Amino acid sequence: MKTYSVKQGDVKRETHIVDAKDKILGRFATEIASLLMGKHKPMFSRNGDVGDCVTVINAEKILVTGKKAQQKIYYWHSNYPGGFKQITYDKLMQEHPERIVRFAVDGMIPHNHLHDKMMKRLKVYAGPTPGVSKIEKVVEEKKVMKRSEIKKIPIQGEAKGRKESKR
Repeated sequence: MKTYSVKQGDVKRETHIVDAKDKILGRFATEIASLLMGKHKPMFSRNGDVGDCVTVINAEKILVTGKKAQQKIYYWHSNYPGGFKQITYDKLMQEHPERIVRFAVDGMIPHNHLHDKMMKRLKVYAGPTPGVSKIEKVVEEKKVMKRSEIKKIPIQGEAKGRKESKR
């Protein structure tokens, strides 16, 4: 019997929409990480990209246990001198609640050549409606005209027809 090797043509990706309301952050992130890696599929392979797409909604309603809300600190570095940054869980939850879920899932998937591909398939939204970001809401409020509604307005002095040449 030969060992089966997964080919990209054999992979069928599904989209999972997961609600984060009243879920514990760490346990929730492990479920998402296993979906992104494809561990729930029989054709799972550590060296193949067989995972599914995951959309997380209501990231602002996720919970943490104990005193983590006051004590947990997220760190990163910009790779420039003096570029060490840190922010507390409370402040990050107020400003960008979707980043909390991304940080948790990012730490739970393997850091190899497939890492970036897996993270691209993760979409996280702070509110209950996926697909409507803050930018799209602003555009809707300003009521920008669609291209089909724009009419060509002739400029003054421009002739409507072809000019007749004098011979």
